[in-house]
Amino acid sequence: MPAYHAAVEHERHPLPPEDITAAARTSFDGTPDARLRFLLQRLVEHLHAYARDVRLTTSEWEAAIAFLTDAGHRCTDRRQEFVLLSDTLGLSMLVDALQNSPQAGVTESTVVGPFHVDGSPVRPMGSSTAEQEGSGEPMFVSGTVRGIDGPPVAGAVLDVWQNAANRLYAVQDPDQPLENLRGRFLTGADGAFSFWAVRPVDYPIPDDGPVGRMLAATGRHPWRPAHLHLMVSAAGYHTVATHLFDRTSPYLASDAVFGVKPSLVVDFLAHGPHEPGAPEGWAGTWYSLERDFVLAPAEA
Repeated sequence: MPAYHAAVEHERHPLPPEDITAAARTSFDGTPDARLRFLLQRLVEHLHAYARDVRLTTSEWEAAIAFLTDAGHRCTDRRQEFVLLSDTLGLSMLVDALQNSPQAGVTESTVVGPFHVDGSPVRPMGSSTAEQEGSGEPMFVSGTVRGIDGPPVAGAVLDVWQNAANRLYAVQDPDQPLENLRGRFLTGADGAFSFWAVRPVDYPIPDDGPVGRMLAATGRHPWRPAHLHLMVSAAGYHTVATHLFDRTSPYLASDAVFGVKPSLVVDFLAHGPHEPGAPEGWAGTWYSLERDFVLAPAEA
């Protein structure tokens, strides 16, 4: 008789907690895929250990199930509540840290977040990601992609995305074109790149769902420091998903998703409308940022 059926067969003599854990773990012994078997058995062990440690009650278990059910209902093609949950629990950054060990000189990674969209348009070098007036104050971004050993990387792809001045990403905002403030740029033979974006602003993660309720119940705020997202990839190199954070943001030390790393904090330089390089027709302050990205070679 399988061990995990023992509780059913012996209702008058229920299994003690330790035996329930052992039975659940043993139930996965026949899993053909060794990694899947390991992951599930360890999940059972840690999940059961947590329940024993906190002496989880039935009402608390039911509340957790309701929370996760609500999170699932909130997920759409434009919103991923489970990614938000992972981010706000620090799990996303932990996985990033386990996957991407720091390497001297290489651009550091951070969370991708829930607002990245595959297949952003490929835009000409030096063009703008803004497809709508009022998206924000113009910001010119330039630099070079190179390998850790120094050579420029030709044909590297910079996948860029960010929020608008109204604090929303295009995937959140039906009033923005879906491709607003996102795009892909390919480096030339010299590894150089340049594009226009907008100066990012601080914004709250979506807090009108279960994740927001969790933050409110625990006295945490939903704010992220202003940042520009980039995912840099090239043949023969490890892809890096990273942010460039505004040094003036008041949320650098309390990012709701724990994504800030000191090496990713930068200065957006302010310029007047009559300075060289100003965007045509713009009468206000504009900004610039020069930043290189250094990639680690892919393992052979």
